[in-house]
Amino acid sequence: MRKEVPEKVSQTEIVFQVEEIEPILSPPNMKVAPWAPMYCDLKQKDGSKKTMLIRSIEREEIPLVLPYIKRYMDVDRDLYDVVGARVYAELLALWRNRIKDEYFLIGQVDGALAGIANGRLLNEKINISLHTMAFMRGMNAGAVLYYAKCVYCFETLNQEEFWATYESYNGWKRWGIGMALPTYPYPDVQHELGGARVFYLTRKYWDASIRDYTKQLAGTELLPDPSPELLARNKQLIIPDDILV
Repeated sequence: MRKEVPEKVSQTEIVFQVEEIEPILSPPNMKVAPWAPMYCDLKQKDGSKKTMLIRSIEREEIPLVLPYIKRYMDVDRDLYDVVGARVYAELLALWRNRIKDEYFLIGQVDGALAGIANGRLLNEKINISLHTMAFMRGMNAGAVLYYAKCVYCFETLNQEEFWATYESYNGWKRWGIGMALPTYPYPDVQHELGGARVFYLTRKYWDASIRDYTKQLAGTELLPDPSPELLARNKQLIIPDDILV
């Protein structure tokens, strides 16, 4: 777009360095408490237990996880292609600094990637759930990872609301209906993931009953302060050979 200038100017051309433009194009992040690593014991179908560590992804691990997530984009069933594409974009945006206040949690069992859970902070009061994916089955890893986002929202950041929407039927059943979440008037209030309905969880409802929901659903408890041995066992991230659908 061009327009005639209103008077004479001493410089007819102004050059910007990209370093000057980057602060405008990249969103500034809020200064908030990071996710502190937590862990839980997950019971498998054969009765044995596995300990899952939940921690924030390290920046240098993002290029390792991206190709694995990308493989889900080719799975044309159960909305894996949609979820895979969106998670890939969200993780890439985190890598390129093109998403505001995203947090990206990974679950690990003996180093192996068991699942991911991510979201972002709309503001100081509202936490937006983005996606949860489980890569190990039969031990409710995805349920605990989703729950971890709620813990981060209410217990760590002391926010007032957690907003979610659901692309898959199972996610809607387990969390939207499972937690008996109300929705905001639609289409007046829409979730940023495709403009779907917002299912919301308030701090009051969290304190009243939802805090114990994962104990009912997964039969486990998310615990703080993992041991140095557990942290060391999961220091190196192991990417699975196959995707599970």
